[in-house]
Amino acid sequence: MFQPQLMQGQRILVTGGGTGLGQAMAENFLALGADLAICGRRKSVCDETADAWRAKFPGRRIDTFGVDIRIAQQVEEMVDALWQDGGLTGLVNNAAGNFIAPTESLSPRAFDAIANIVFHGTFYVTQAVGKRWVADAKAGSWQAGQPYRNVMSIIVTWVDNGSPYVVPSAMSKAGIEVMTKSLAVEWARFGVRLNAVGPGEIPTEGMSKRLNPGEQPGARSIKGNPMARPGKMSELQNLSAFLMAPGQCDWLTGQSIMMDGGNSLATGGNFYELRNWSDADWQEARERIEAQNAKDKTQR
Repeated sequence: MFQPQLMQGQRILVTGGGTGLGQAMAENFLALGADLAICGRRKSVCDETADAWRAKFPGRRIDTFGVDIRIAQQVEEMVDALWQDGGLTGLVNNAAGNFIAPTESLSPRAFDAIANIVFHGTFYVTQAVGKRWVADAKAGSWQAGQPYRNVMSIIVTWVDNGSPYVVPSAMSKAGIEVMTKSLAVEWARFGVRLNAVGPGEIPTEGMSKRLNPGEQPGARSIKGNPMARPGKMSELQNLSAFLMAPGQCDWLTGQSIMMDGGNSLATGGNFYELRNWSDADWQEARERIEAQNAKDKTQR
């Protein structure tokens, strides 16, 4: 779909880039010629991913960071290190967390577990990178006509209509969409573009087991999506490359693109159907989610 080396000369930071959607998008950037930095709380996972990429894409620069984006100081130290050896041309805000639960059952700690990653963490990374781009532009290193620096943030289709049972995520992702619109205007004169993508169901282990516990990955989309299927990783890879590669459509900024096969238009695209669950259903789901959390912790 894209010309080889389309992204040569680009260096992109992908948060949560060691697994799932982030890993898939990042690998495609490498395939198109970009250099890469990825971060995650589990540096060992990022290192393992990077080692596989180095064998597949010899000569590409790949940096890894073990960073908890909920902690602003760690974010600042990572971005400072990136600027000390060349800076960035792009940022993909992908790191997130989510799980289904009745909102009345949430503890403050459970709410913060999502909001601190999605809302606070995304802002910390965006501001840390963006303020350096602004400073560089003010110093004359970017002028009109030169390639833009790009930010892409992963949101959800529910920012348009809300979603029961995932309220912390819905609130936090709505904040990211507003940040995208706001900064697209504020930073445009400094050569920075910001856009967001709301993917529908693209099955990954973390997403499937926390949002659809006990279901076969993709089963919900096969049953209810207008296109009768879940999304493909390649579709997200193509869209993210279009948004992040220089010169594709530089006038596009401040926009949210919902890529979900029309699901949110047809059904609302949220978790309204869970209103029919019994207490036993919720208990079973909670146990499955906790088991997945425990599995993840053993790998950190």
